[in-house]
Amino acid sequence: MIKLESLSKAYAKGKVRAVDNLSLRVKRGEIYGFLGPNGAGKTTTIKMICGILSPDEGNVTVNGYDIGKTPVEAKRQIGFVPDAATVYDRLSGIEYLNFLADVYQVPSDDRQRRACEYLALFELEDAAGSLIRSYSRGMRQKLTIIGALLHDPAVWILDEPMTGLDPKSAHQLKLLMRAHCDKGNTVFFSTHVLEVAEKLCDRIGIINRSKLIAEGTMDELRQSHMRETLEELFLQLTDDEEAAEA
Repeated sequence: MIKLESLSKAYAKGKVRAVDNLSLRVKRGEIYGFLGPNGAGKTTTIKMICGILSPDEGNVTVNGYDIGKTPVEAKRQIGFVPDAATVYDRLSGIEYLNFLADVYQVPSDDRQRRACEYLALFELEDAAGSLIRSYSRGMRQKLTIIGALLHDPAVWILDEPMTGLDPKSAHQLKLLMRAHCDKGNTVFFSTHVLEVAEKLCDRIGIINRSKLIAEGTMDELRQSHMRETLEELFLQLTDDEEAAEA
């Protein structure tokens, strides 16, 4: 459902490569964990998948739509949660959700049903009528997640989605991710919480210094790199890369 082909992006007039010749595929029914140190290229990759940034080279296809050639249709396939919960804080929670539902042309019955379900799931019903400026960081994160899922997208792109969530809400999100993929959809998400990635993901890709340095299921990664835990494997791979650069 997601295909990246020879994807590259540079900054500083081409002097700094944020993503370098990245190719990967994420299949239907798969939770794909995209891991890497700070500055490795994760968020730049995610922004190119979502059409926020244009690649210098390469192509992105989402659920059969080329993000460069058919951006509107490709973006309709995506529910995106960015790494910072940026919302219109002069709106109330329900006004914000209705605004997003209008953008994605969600029918009134569907938006009301989904909004009620998600607001109840994340315990935001009582705050839905309040201005977002009064929300805590965790409440804003919950609202951002609900807004991203309201149009029932096939592909979820989640950049550090559990940041700021309380344990119960984080657990609910993980259940939603698994249920979404069990229906034949796809989740692509980044996280620094390696224990979550190890337990939740069907496959994992590790990016470091703009390049994909490892990819596979946990069993495949264990066999290839002779490490039991994802933390051990991650530290070995990223340390090896840094040593090679020295």
